[in-house]
Amino acid sequence: MSVLQMLNIIIPTALFVAAPLIFTALGGVFSERSGVVNIGLEGLMIIGAFAGILFNLTFADVFGNMTPWLSILAGLVAGALLSVLHAVASITFKADQTVSGVAINFLAAGLAIFLVKLLYDKGQTDRIQVSFNKFDVPILSDIPIIGKMFFQGGYITSYVAIIVAFIVFFILYKTPFGLRIRSVGEHPMAADTMGINVVKMRYIGVILSGAFAGVGGAVYAMIISRDFSHATISGQGFMALAAVIFGKWHPLGAMGAALFFGLAQGLSIIGGTLPFLKNIPAVYLLILPYVLTILALTGFIGRADAPKASGIPYIKGKR
Repeated sequence: MSVLQMLNIIIPTALFVAAPLIFTALGGVFSERSGVVNIGLEGLMIIGAFAGILFNLTFADVFGNMTPWLSILAGLVAGALLSVLHAVASITFKADQTVSGVAINFLAAGLAIFLVKLLYDKGQTDRIQVSFNKFDVPILSDIPIIGKMFFQGGYITSYVAIIVAFIVFFILYKTPFGLRIRSVGEHPMAADTMGINVVKMRYIGVILSGAFAGVGGAVYAMIISRDFSHATISGQGFMALAAVIFGKWHPLGAMGAALFFGLAQGLSIIGGTLPFLKNIPAVYLLILPYVLTILALTGFIGRADAPKASGIPYIKGKR
């Protein structure tokens, strides 16, 4: 197998595996840029995955080919609603943001599995029958060499995730709304003095993080697992959080880090088909994404300063 043939296998796999991480990491950027640490990305992905699969199984016969898109919307809504709990606890009641995020993770996992057992009387849902299909991007797929690598046999969610990352970059760095989000995460008292509602902007940041994470969970469930169980989302939320840190709290940096982690996850899936990896025990390939996540979170790969007020509750009138 030539290098070109291997790249034609590796890159499309990395792109479709990275899409859920990109969406979730972008959500993490919104929350952290507003000054609220969101450890609950994993739980928000779980609830998004559950809502997406449940909607798909329930309404596939009604909406037909539109079902996967509407299922992602269901995941978005579910993630946004659950994130309100984190916002209320960490912003309104000024609870420890890390503890609140961990509670979201436990709550989402327990609630989703309880509902699966209640609705399906077993430990997992049925497999969905209507999902996204692979497709070739018109014109771009005909480009020699890179066309086959990047634009043939892909999923539309991968390209949407990358486009959304650039849109989020524009919103955060080129619009007044983005400036307000960043200001309450860097110096909330100065922002308050300028008439910016710190509480409101932080609520928006956290709810956006829940919406994006819900989309990430739904995309993962729609394309990769195609059902929901206790193991559907198993660490992807923490990988997305690592991507936020590795990407220096920047939308495009987070996207690049998510693509890197997606590559690691992709290798764990297709490693047995590649000559240079087929002799490596499968267990090492399976743990590779998690090892890289730990390295990123501990700052071994690269250190960066978080937004100055990240993780600090804002009390009006106090520094």
